[in-house]
Amino acid sequence: MENVSVLIHAVWGTKYRAALLTSEIRSLLFAHMKENAAKRNIRIVIINGMPDHVHCLFYLNPEFSVEKTMGLIKGESSFWLNKEKLIIKPFKWARGYYARYVGVGEKQIVIKYIENQQIHHQEENYFKASEDFLKTCKFD
Repeated sequence: MENVSVLIHAVWGTKYRAALLTSEIRSLLFAHMKENAAKRNIRIVIINGMPDHVHCLFYLNPEFSVEKTMGLIKGESSFWLNKEKLIIKPFKWARGYYARYVGVGEKQIVIKYIENQQIHHQEENYFKASEDFLKTCKFD
């Protein structure tokens, strides 16, 4: 039996960084994303975000690459948002994403960072918050 434990912090945005994800939509979307990921043996530890981007901490299913996992998460959620007509115009995620392995010692730092997205973005701009986060985790 395999025992693989690879924790990934991923960040991706809406197309053109459009602020389309209201708090109500995010709540529905994140619940759906967790449920859909679980069906594929991808355990989402925490997911949160802002109207124009999402942060997600998840355990990688050893059967999938990071690229495949992100394609599943982003592609299916975009399809679901459009099917449910939660947003007036057709919804699309931006191309690409940020993804980084998270070590055991960094896990709680990343969880706290993701939990507090709204606070981070009230206090400072996105790029400053990202830079501070990367320094805290000693990321390059």
